[in-house]
Amino acid sequence: MAPGPERLGARRPVKPPVALTVAGTDSGGGAGIAADLHTFAAHGVWGTCAVTAVTAQNTVGVDASEVLSPGIVAAQIAAVAGDIGASATKTGMLGDAAVVEAVAAAVRRWDLRPLVVDPVAVTTTGAPLLSSEGLAALRAVLLPAADLVTPNLAEAAALAGWSDPPRDRKAVLEVGEAVLALGPAAVLVTGGHLPGPEALDLLLRRGGSGPQWLTGPRLERPHTHGTGCVLSAAITARLARGEDLVQAVEEGKAFVTAAIAAGVELGAGVGAVNPSGSSPP
Repeated sequence: MAPGPERLGARRPVKPPVALTVAGTDSGGGAGIAADLHTFAAHGVWGTCAVTAVTAQNTVGVDASEVLSPGIVAAQIAAVAGDIGASATKTGMLGDAAVVEAVAAAVRRWDLRPLVVDPVAVTTTGAPLLSSEGLAALRAVLLPAADLVTPNLAEAAALAGWSDPPRDRKAVLEVGEAVLALGPAAVLVTGGHLPGPEALDLLLRRGGSGPQWLTGPRLERPHTHGTGCVLSAAITARLARGEDLVQAVEEGKAFVTAAIAAGVELGAGVGAVNPSGSSPP
């Protein structure tokens, strides 16, 4: 039975923590802004967004993409930050150098901290999502503003200027230190593609107590689209809720592991991880 108007009227409005995602769309719903907003909601965090690019993609691959103008990206961020505010912010697909520079300027203008940078450069099917000039701008103007950057092995190699991704723990540590030297306060290198019985990630913090290796079960699941987006969004949501960085990273890793386990079968290709099937502790 639905509650009556008197009971509805007695409810007080809530003021949840707010997280802002600055990223591209995924028409298949498995990654990008769609995944970020699902993940924010699963953590009880109100999600806002600034769209940087539109992609036409599905479970098989990306058919087309178009980067928006830096002016409209900046206007979206200003609309949110100037009225609603943001308890934490993350970036995903930025597309080109002009958008990267506009986002970095908005981060400074609106003091969008803590800031999590997911350096989305290429899809798992090989489609490029960031130009080479955009990658250079990311290194120069956005990484130094980041509280955390969350590259996978290929992205870490690209940021560090390596020709190939690292293939063992020693190389992961070296590439992580190279990315940390670019200026972020912390780096989480996600090592899901390393061989071994466990999913191994590396957290490095500027002025921290040394490398922190995070282990978790390696799940052999076919539907893993959106893993990086969900991980960085889960960390962002937890930072918006006031958790410290290490706790947010550890719990974010546990959250994405559960999302992988609850993966969704979609279309003819690789389905998506499921943030709605993972309950944050």
